[in-house]
Amino acid sequence: MPPPEQHHLFHHPIADHSFSADRQTLAVARDNNVELYERSGNRFVLKDELRGHDKTVTGVDIAPQSGRIVTCSQGQCFHWVQQLLETKILQSDRNALVWEPSPSGWKPTLVLLRINRAATCVRWSPSERKFAVGSGARVIAVCYFEEENDWWVSKHIKKPIRSTITNISWHPNSVLLAAGSTDSHARVFSGFIKGVDTRPESSVWGERLPFGTVCGEYLNNSAGWVTDVAFSPSGDALAFTARDSSITVVYPNGPEQPPTAVLSVNTQLLPFMSLVWNGENEIIAAGHDCEAYRLQGNEQGWSIVGSLESKGRPGLSDARDDSALNMFRQMDLKGKVKEDTQLKTVHQNTINTLRTYEQSGGTVSKFSTSGVDGRVVIWNT
Repeated sequence: MPPPEQHHLFHHPIADHSFSADRQTLAVARDNNVELYERSGNRFVLKDELRGHDKTVTGVDIAPQSGRIVTCSQGQCFHWVQQLLETKILQSDRNALVWEPSPSGWKPTLVLLRINRAATCVRWSPSERKFAVGSGARVIAVCYFEEENDWWVSKHIKKPIRSTITNISWHPNSVLLAAGSTDSHARVFSGFIKGVDTRPESSVWGERLPFGTVCGEYLNNSAGWVTDVAFSPSGDALAFTARDSSITVVYPNGPEQPPTAVLSVNTQLLPFMSLVWNGENEIIAAGHDCEAYRLQGNEQGWSIVGSLESKGRPGLSDARDDSALNMFRQMDLKGKVKEDTQLKTVHQNTINTLRTYEQSGGTVSKFSTSGVDGRVVIWNT
């Protein structure tokens, strides 16, 4: 397997990242801004910076077809509107921004989320006609463009959410929406917007799907926070990671029916923070262990196959002189024989986000990771 493509952008945590469809532009969430990098040969060079949030940016996503960028943050004040009434609303609100390219640069459009807590995550739907924002206000804001008023508005999914939304994932049909939260549940909702969506075909998640319908609700075995959720490429299965170091895969059996299988893989690893599907029978997950792991299975059962990294990679092995003289010198200078601050993994700190980089027919050939160490790494599967 070819070695991963490493890009150490800076020495700050990366909350989220996203690539453009042509993979020439990379957007990363750094502190209060979003930095845009452009590929130049075998590296990425800083090209632009999206400034507009006044608090930490928690999510960024680039729409593959239109190239529009949506960002969200823990809170901001914005005065980009003309009417005084609207300005007052913004001063007490946490919002999202949709950025569109223009001759003079990126033009932001404000989205009124109507939430009173931090926005925690954001993702475009596959149709790109909507996006969803999770929040600490115990609501999910499903946002769409209102042609009549020429702005983005939102509808709220509230019940039965009882705590902060940590992550969201869209179904391939752009109607169903999965969300994980700190109340230890992974849920599947309908995000159907009349006049925006076409009625979806019946699936294992249900047939008639008015907005806010709960199509599935699953509790983590140890009541651990759910850190990520994702639909399989077909949309017929759901996987979620949790703070108890487990990964759970759910196979629904139809509306108002118990699922065919709910399979939990309990590990001795540190908790996973993010996951991606590779086809219907493989999942790649990563988190606090600073490396990605491969899981394989089906409705009969799932198990961890192993790490995607080789601990004996060139460049990370100890190349020090282990002579007695060097050993005593190190003990005298540092009080220890070997320098143990360098991990034997590509990432040197927690991996926050996994994103699909290249895929065909649901099969992922490359995926990307970003983390607390300021690195974005592109991996071959």
